[in-house]
Formats: sequence, C-alpha cells, structure tokens
Amino acid sequence: MYKNYIKTGLFIGLLALCGCDLRYVSFNDVVNTKLAHTENVANTPLREVGSIVVCRSKQCAPAKLSMSSQYIYNSLVHLFENNNHKKMLVCQANPSSRTCLENYITLPIKVGITPAYMYIDSVKITDVILNKGSNTLNLILNYNVTYNGQTPDCTPAQSILYVRNINHILLEDPGYTCKMTTVGSTEIKTIFVIDYIDLDYGFIGGYYSLGLSGPAYGGGTGYMLLRLQKNAYPLTPELQAPKKKGSKQTAATSMPTSNTNEGLEMTMEVQADTARGLEEETVKVFPLPSKQ
Repeated sequence: MYKNYIKTGLFIGLLALCGCDLRYVSFNDVVNTKLAHTENVANTPLREVGSIVVCRSKQCAPAKLSMSSQYIYNSLVHLFENNNHKKMLVCQANPSSRTCLENYITLPIKVGITPAYMYIDSVKITDVILNKGSNTLNLILNYNVTYNGQTPDCTPAQSILYVRNINHILLEDPGYTCKMTTVGSTEIKTIFVIDYIDLDYGFIGGYYSLGLSGPAYGGGTGYMLLRLQKNAYPLTPELQAPKKKGSKQTAATSMPTSNTNEGLEMTMEVQADTARGLEEETVKVFPLPSKQ
C-alpha cells in the first residue's frame, strides 16, 4: 500500500517539474530525444548547399555576391595543380565553425560478420587532368583506408570535380575497390558536396557520404575538411637577368695597362672568350645533308 503511495507521489512530482506535456511522452521517446541531442556531428546527413563560402585575401564571403562559377573553377584548378602528387589531410569537422574535431573521418562497417570501424585520414593526389570546354576536373585520388588497425590494398579513385554553378560544386567517383577480406573485393563510393573553399590556406570543406558494398559493407555521412599543403594562387617566379659570361672583360677594362701591346692582347683574349660564351648559349644549327 505504501509502495503505491510512493509511486503516485513521484509521478505527480515529475509532472509538476516537467509540465503536463510529459503525460503524452513515453519513456523510450524521452531516451531517444536525449540521444538525438548528444548525437555526434559525424552523423550529419548529406544536404544541399545553400551558399558556398570562399575565402581570399584573408576575407570570407558567400561566393554568389561577387564571384562567378568560372572564377571558382579556375581557383580550384590552381589549388589542385599546386598540390599535385601531394597528400591532403582529412579531418572530421564541425559544419558551423569549420574546425577539426578528429584527425580522420570514421564510419561503422561490417567485415563479413565482424563489426568494425573504417578510417580515412589522408588522400594523395596522384594526377590532375583538365577537361577542355567543361567545368570539370579529373582527379586520381588514393584514399588511405584503414579498419581495425589493418590497411587494405585499394585501387585509385578516378574522381570528378564538377562546378555546375555558383552554389553547386561536387566531388564524386564511380567507386574504387579495397581488398578487405580474403574472398572478393569491397567497392567504396564517395560523394563530397563542397560548401567552403579557403584559397589562402588550402582548406576545402563540405558534407560527405561514403558507402561500401561487398564482403565489407556499411557507410556513413558527416562534414569533413580537406587540408592541402599549398594555397590556390598561381606560381609567380622571380624574373632574373641571365648571367653573362666573359667576366674577364670587366676585370680587363678596370685594370690599368702600362703597355699598349699588353692591353691589346688582353682585349683580344676577352673578345674571344665572350664569343665562345655567346656561342655556347645560342642554339647550334646543324646543316642537313643534301640529297644527290
């Protein structure tokens, strides 16, 4: 009897603290709501980008205000060309602050019947190929894939970077394979919707979606940042005048000569050295044999 009174009192007190709406909420709903609030940003779903933010000259602004899609495409070409044959770092990031939370991205998978976690912490750019007449860029990417402390053999991903318009930039691939089990190969497909480009420091951010099919299967979504080693500005080599050979001429003209004959001999020697230097710098044309 006393137990029933205690249960009734606790229930009334809970209603008084939490409000009357709690009467229509089950215990499972309360728990699931709590878990949803504490959910990791790695489960951020793939979404359409409203406006792409581009940073240049230490200032960031939406690209649609003062840029064209061709300008963004040219900037991305410079960025990837400057970092060709180099490694990009990958990190799980916060989509609001665009700061790294982990030094990798991870997603749950199953290798056969064994649960595992797949990690990607870097991507190497193997080749950059331009496509004439279209706002697309072909990239050969090598993803550094690991799972449960193992590194499988993976084929390069033939990816395409597509700048459709000022608010639609997509990096995708038809799929690459990884040998995760002794039986068969696993195919991995990647979609990366870009919404942030930093031309000053070489950052690219966006929402990603990875899916696996085969002996190992699974997938996940989230927000990630790519960190490239060099910025997106084209190279500006320093122009220098070519070094002239025949430096003896300066020394000869600056040294006083007491004897006129010695001065003439040194002048002739300097002219001969200068002629030989010019002859070495110029391209020698060999005559073609005449046909009889």
